[in-house]
Amino acid sequence: MKRQTLSLALAAALALSLLGTAALAAESPAGEPEAPQTQEYIPDPVGSITFGNLSRRMHQGNLQVRSIQESIDMLEEIDYEDLKEDLRVQLNEMAKMQWMMVQFNQTGTLAYERMDQAYDAVREQFDAIKDGDMQADNADTVRQLKNLQNQIVMAGEATYIALAAMEIQQDGLERQLTALDRQIKELDLRYELGHISSLTLKQAKSGRAALSSGLSTLGMNLNTYKGQLELLIGADITGNISLGALPSVSQEDLNAMDLEKDLAAAKANSWDLYEASETYKDALEEYNDHGGDYGQTYKANDRSYQQARHTYYSAKYTYDNTVQNFELGLRNLYLKVKDCQQILAASRTALAVERDNYAVAQLKQSQGNISQNALLEAGDKLTEAQEKVAGAENDLFSAWNTYRWAVDHGILN
Repeated sequence: MKRQTLSLALAAALALSLLGTAALAAESPAGEPEAPQTQEYIPDPVGSITFGNLSRRMHQGNLQVRSIQESIDMLEEIDYEDLKEDLRVQLNEMAKMQWMMVQFNQTGTLAYERMDQAYDAVREQFDAIKDGDMQADNADTVRQLKNLQNQIVMAGEATYIALAAMEIQQDGLERQLTALDRQIKELDLRYELGHISSLTLKQAKSGRAALSSGLSTLGMNLNTYKGQLELLIGADITGNISLGALPSVSQEDLNAMDLEKDLAAAKANSWDLYEASETYKDALEEYNDHGGDYGQTYKANDRSYQQARHTYYSAKYTYDNTVQNFELGLRNLYLKVKDCQQILAASRTALAVERDNYAVAQLKQSQGNISQNALLEAGDKLTEAQEKVAGAENDLFSAWNTYRWAVDHGILN
């Protein structure tokens, strides 16, 4: 479809309105939009959040999402029949005034020219509604704004998933610190007995200091990113929000993945592909209006034709490139899910081995064949294997969730 100047002006006005609306959203007593529900809603306890409630809470509390929603509501509430009737009345009134000016010999005056320009502007809006162009352009704007909302929510989910990974890393560092404290305690005793040098003991304590420093930095990063998550959902910013466990990916979810079928759905849902397609169609229409490919034989020196031709081919190549990159991106996301799936399977196998090793260590310790510290070390290896499984599960969910965003909303990470 042809892009109307009116729709471009409206889009620019909407973009500017987002800045002002964002500042007012926190003070507005109006009803809050809610994310679509697929199951019964169970509110999160104060000071905590679950992944399943994240989208809903962002739609309720995120100022950017709410600001965009106001613009969406404004466009969707337009009554085009009423607006067309208002414009028709304006046109009739302006036509009467123009006729009066003609009767008073005011044609050619600045006032008449301004009236004529105003009439043309209103007529353009009237024709845009009558032909359906304004409705189509506004529908495109709504789709673009909803795509922007989805990207914000997707960023919130990515933050949540990153925090879950950081918490697993924190648990691992704390476990390592506890193990190192046991080792240093043993080294202190051996140093007193003269079995090791002071340098060996200092090196161990230096390693502990470095590990403790890394743990402190990780704690600071956790506080920072939790504060960002709290901002995204409109909660009080404390940096201490408690996260629920990430959902698991079922085998049924994995079996339902069909690259060809999912690619078709993703393309249909992609705003970027749609926008590139519309630009391509507009350029093709303009090119055909100038003669299209047939014009090459008799308009070789026509500047406007050559400009339309170059614009068309530029749009065509851009569209083709967008499609290729989109297809490659979804394929890579698909392969990432499959790779995370096999990594999880391997980590579960390793965990089973460590469980057996720990059971053997328990038996040996009860028989007096190994020390308590040796048993604790075996327990640390078991915990480490459990952490790797938890991390692999989170990685699989992250990859699968990103893939679903691409398929369901056409958004590639």
